[in-house]
Amino acid sequence: MALPKKILEEKLRRFVEEDVGHGDITAFHTIPHGTVVEAKIIVKEKGVIAGVEEALALSEVFGLKARALVKDGSKVMPRTEILHIEGDAITLLTIERTMLNLFSRMSGIASHTNRLVEMVRRAGYKTVVAATRKTALGLGYFDKKAVGIGGGDPHRHGLDDMILIKDNHLAIAGNVKNLVRKTREKASFSKKIEVEVSRLSDVLEAAEVGADIVMLDNLAPKKIEEAVQLLKKKKLRNKILIEASGGITERNILRYAAAGVDIVSLGEITQSARALDMSLEVVRVKKGSSD
Repeated sequence: MALPKKILEEKLRRFVEEDVGHGDITAFHTIPHGTVVEAKIIVKEKGVIAGVEEALALSEVFGLKARALVKDGSKVMPRTEILHIEGDAITLLTIERTMLNLFSRMSGIASHTNRLVEMVRRAGYKTVVAATRKTALGLGYFDKKAVGIGGGDPHRHGLDDMILIKDNHLAIAGNVKNLVRKTREKASFSKKIEVEVSRLSDVLEAAEVGADIVMLDNLAPKKIEEAVQLLKKKKLRNKILIEASGGITERNILRYAAAGVDIVSLGEITQSARALDMSLEVVRVKKGSSD
């Protein structure tokens, strides 16, 4: 995932504007105008780094010189320095929290995702670990990018990304067979069709009428195994991807992977991931004018 530079810069600028208001009055009243500093961002715990591109772009937007010491996706240990920054002290302190908030959130999501991916791989499964649309408002792009950096799949980026027929669509507009057929007739060939189901009969129906993906929502692993076996029996297993979702966590993800699904999607990756602890420390002060 990569936004055009100008669009990324505009998003980052808006984040700062939200925090700054009419200016950082603390920095303005305490730091002499023209003071230049050198600072570093350090990580205080083990994790996977995400948000390097964003930190560099944010620094550039506000006229600071930043140098990355690690790449996105790097696995780091506590006290690792990840970014070196030099420039106007007031400007740096004004954007400090915005930079750290985004950096630490993205790194936390990447770290959590990577932990799940490695759990699944060590257990011998090829199951894809995916996110959901349960992201923080305004941060969807960054949350999903962090999932990818951590080795997971971002799933849909937005409602226009893929057709996903959910329980409420079915409740309002008809059954699985009719909706998949109708959608297949109207939609572009470029859009995949996924159907959320909670009954084994609907699993078979979705596969028979040409859905690309079936999402088994809030089904226990044992029921999912039954669905997989049913598709195999009908020789439809290789014609459809199976996604398990709903109630999946770090504690039970391996049970779902063992059930034979292609994808497990977890809201907790973006909704509940803990930010990676990091801080900005000034390491050198160059005195400027005091006007």
